[in-house]
Amino acid sequence: MKKTIFRLFSALLAFTLLAGCRAVPPAEASQDKNSVTVVMPPTSEPEAGFDPIHGWGAGEHVHEPLIQSTLTVTNPDLTIGYDLATGMEAGEDGLTWTVTIREGVKFTDGTDLTATDVAFTYNAARDASSVTDLTMLDYAEAVDDTTVVFHLTRPFSIWPYTMATLGIVPEDTYDPATYGSSPIGSGRYKLRQWDRGQQVILEYNTDYYGDLPRMEQVTILFMEEDAAFLAVQAGQADLAYTSAPYADQTVDGFSLLSVKTVDNRGINLPTNVTSFSAVRSGNVFIGDSRMVRQAINLGIDRQAMIDNVLNGWGTPAYSVCDGLPWYSSVNEVECDREKAAALLDAAGWLPGAGGIREKEGIQAQLTIHYTAGDSVRQGLAAELANQLGELGIKANIKGVGWDTAYDDALSNPLVWGWGAHTPMELYNIYHTAPGSDSAQYSPYSNTKVDELMDAALACTDLEKSYALWQQAQEEIANDVPWVWLVNADHLYWVRNGLQVAQQKVHPHGHGWSIVNNVDQWEWNS
Repeated sequence: MKKTIFRLFSALLAFTLLAGCRAVPPAEASQDKNSVTVVMPPTSEPEAGFDPIHGWGAGEHVHEPLIQSTLTVTNPDLTIGYDLATGMEAGEDGLTWTVTIREGVKFTDGTDLTATDVAFTYNAARDASSVTDLTMLDYAEAVDDTTVVFHLTRPFSIWPYTMATLGIVPEDTYDPATYGSSPIGSGRYKLRQWDRGQQVILEYNTDYYGDLPRMEQVTILFMEEDAAFLAVQAGQADLAYTSAPYADQTVDGFSLLSVKTVDNRGINLPTNVTSFSAVRSGNVFIGDSRMVRQAINLGIDRQAMIDNVLNGWGTPAYSVCDGLPWYSSVNEVECDREKAAALLDAAGWLPGAGGIREKEGIQAQLTIHYTAGDSVRQGLAAELANQLGELGIKANIKGVGWDTAYDDALSNPLVWGWGAHTPMELYNIYHTAPGSDSAQYSPYSNTKVDELMDAALACTDLEKSYALWQQAQEEIANDVPWVWLVNADHLYWVRNGLQVAQQKVHPHGHGWSIVNNVDQWEWNS
């Protein structure tokens, strides 16, 4: 209790100081029917500014760049739609993508946007080793003003998802030293003001080629969670992110918005120990048998985790891509501890002293790692340890820093957070890494899985490739190299009268995704 009071007092002091040194919107700001004030966490502020070549709009927390246009977009059901593009076609070998773009599009400096700008943006982002993954791009070529051809080094059927992440910049005026703070784009908004560490103000682009935004001005405030809650209580925001511990509160004039996500948490179960009898020390339990990992997966009560750790704000997670077009329901399991116990018995792990299962004198035990300072991951690790204890598995938990977490995950379960609007999330987690004998983030390798994923990427029809991703998941489901726990809802305080447009399923990360369609928000009259 004292800790909570101290946090809120500190947040109030910080909020008061911030209010004194910047133009914090007044409580009646929401009466302006053409503007909205949104609070995001400080981690949402882009370090490199609003430059797509250096990561704006891309990376782990993909979102629409707003200031710039992208060739494609993801629809509400996460299929692909068009923005700048008017058509696209993959070559027969899958190594080229020909994209036609809109005519008459202008940047905010009045110059025309052509295929030359598109090619320049992609080639520059490739050379800059951008946060956007362009390792498959050989080069982009402008054939004429409205046609660009992407030449790839390998077939990549999900290229349209990559095109949804990279905003287009003007070749003639682009300066990497200044663009991030003074961006020129062709998107729905333009940057009017950026006070670093405090706020961003966007205003609508009167030259935008699409429907003009209903919200003419969007102010983004960057605040820690406690300060964000105080801002809501003080009426200084129209929408603000929050988390499950605050969800039981009530704030006059505000309601709580819950957005479904693929912001999932799960643990890897290293499969590198293939012979139990050959290894007499170390963490051999989870690597002993596929049946052990299947038992863990079956023995988890995911709803109890949601109730106990997320205060009910979440959904069970069964994969890294629940509900997305390439998801397979084969991943879904019901908690069945009797069946889990039977699997452990069949694998030779029998009840022993103190109720802990044993096999050939070795106890069934593991250590679940989580990133220190992350209360949700710590809570999930503790809840998981308790549930595994009911199966006769001794589970310890250990907080570690990210500097050691990746190494620890090579031999122990680690509570991870994933979730993105692209099938590459599956590929990066489960496909054998080049030059390695296992996947990138946890020891796992399955030749059949690799073949199916490679075939999915080589497919020249994006929608047909979904079936191949689903088949790969069927193979993975048998191996259980990861166990997925929960998808955490994204929670926001919303001022009464503000109509937030329908949200896509949010990816991992709690930031700009909420304003992907802020142009469609409106106030009740």
